[in-house]
Amino acid sequence: MKNPDQVVIVGGGTAGWMTASYLKAAFGDRLSVTLVESDKIGTIGVGEATFSDIRHFFEFLDLKEEDWMPACNATYKLAVRFEDWREPGHHFYHPFEQLSSVNGFPLTDWWLHSGPTERFDKDCYVMASLCDAGRSPRYLGGSLLEHDAVDSDDEPVGMTMSEYQGRTQFPYAYHFEAALLAKYLTGYSTDRGVRHVIDEVQDVLLDERGWIDHIVTKDHGEISGDLFIDCTGFRGLLLNKTLDVPFVSYQDTLPNDRAVALQVPLDMQQRGIRPCTTATAQDAGWIWTIPLFGRIGTGYVYAGDYCTADEAERRLREFVGPEAEDVEANHIRMRIGRSERSWKNNCVAVGLASGFVEPLESTGIFFIHHAVEQLVKYFPGGDWQPKLREGYNAAVANVMDGVREFLALHYRGAARNDTPYWKDAKTRPVPDALAERFERWQVQLPDSESVFPYYHGLPPFSYMCILLGTGGLRPSPSPALALTDDTAVRKEFAAIRDKARSLVDTLPSHYEYLAAMRT
Repeated sequence: MKNPDQVVIVGGGTAGWMTASYLKAAFGDRLSVTLVESDKIGTIGVGEATFSDIRHFFEFLDLKEEDWMPACNATYKLAVRFEDWREPGHHFYHPFEQLSSVNGFPLTDWWLHSGPTERFDKDCYVMASLCDAGRSPRYLGGSLLEHDAVDSDDEPVGMTMSEYQGRTQFPYAYHFEAALLAKYLTGYSTDRGVRHVIDEVQDVLLDERGWIDHIVTKDHGEISGDLFIDCTGFRGLLLNKTLDVPFVSYQDTLPNDRAVALQVPLDMQQRGIRPCTTATAQDAGWIWTIPLFGRIGTGYVYAGDYCTADEAERRLREFVGPEAEDVEANHIRMRIGRSERSWKNNCVAVGLASGFVEPLESTGIFFIHHAVEQLVKYFPGGDWQPKLREGYNAAVANVMDGVREFLALHYRGAARNDTPYWKDAKTRPVPDALAERFERWQVQLPDSESVFPYYHGLPPFSYMCILLGTGGLRPSPSPALALTDDTAVRKEFAAIRDKARSLVDTLPSHYEYLAAMRT
């Protein structure tokens, strides 16, 4: 049998065009790629924050920051800032920064034992201070803030995200306008030979095996292929509706199923650009604030059982202020969970058709990037070996199941307990293994042996940040620290404080650096 060299992507948006561009970068002209999208079906278009791993995607496409960031109104993201999850007025950061260890114990463990202040994020990391001060992670000349951080010029080429796991944490991710990134990648892909068909899919036809033979479009007729990629969003047109792959709901653990979003133009030079995503707890969910170059993206993620759409929109507009008065709201129903299998027969789902676990830790675009990496890794041959599909499905399922556990920690761990939503968060069911982990983490901070055991993009220090920041589970320090000399750790705390002060004094503001990039 011939190798599958004709790929048809159904659906555009971020998922479709990230997939098209990555496949072209990986296989070049040896693979024919056609992307079919309708100009009458809108995209969600609010996925504007990312993991730091996203830099591997741009490096794989050989795109420099100055190439794509201005075109996408992009900004840097050093951390997620959580506000009011413990109590009103309290905030903490989950940064992109490797955690130090002293005498074999993570610095967070030492902080629990004898931290110099009540702010674990500022005592253990420098990024918290940079976020508070609104600093760029790069100097105006382009050099990175930390000489010991892994910069792209020094990294081996061609490694996947999971292969980087455990290496030095890169200090930032990005925010960008999802629609502008899709537009930018459209140009990148079509310049490299991707066929772009703007049309409506009217039918999906199967062969005698139950595999997809071709799609039928309104104006272009039949479009055939060997491998079909479903990027149709929550509709799951190919995988779920045509091939009847069941959907595994996470709704019992993660009840937020709706969002209302606003795109609010602001004078960001006057306002300043805080280099982080902000997640502010609300009565029935939380509000995201993502600063871009020229506007903010903001939205209220909530559970429909606790809040109506009108109430959510009213609260979001109050939260933003008068600048949001004439901005059109986008109401979104979210399907929380994953497809039982993301690859069946000759169809692979990428993006929302594959799965989604709400945007609390900016995992939507991470899932897309991870999926296309895995697709290249497990790309089929002419014999369509089932073990390749099984490997892909396991990798994708593990990533989503792991992120589900990580997000559940945010809600179970939150000390906030002032509304029915937050009261119920303490008793919602979680997977049995996670319940056991919660018990262990209260007597020993998360480590590589006690977090979700398969790759899912979150290192143990991420769990530590959420556990310490949300304040509801109250972990204890290791008893061994009472018998261990703390001279070295006191020096480490002082070094972090001095380093943060020096960087705040010498780095340019976030806005200043981004404005300079555009000149």
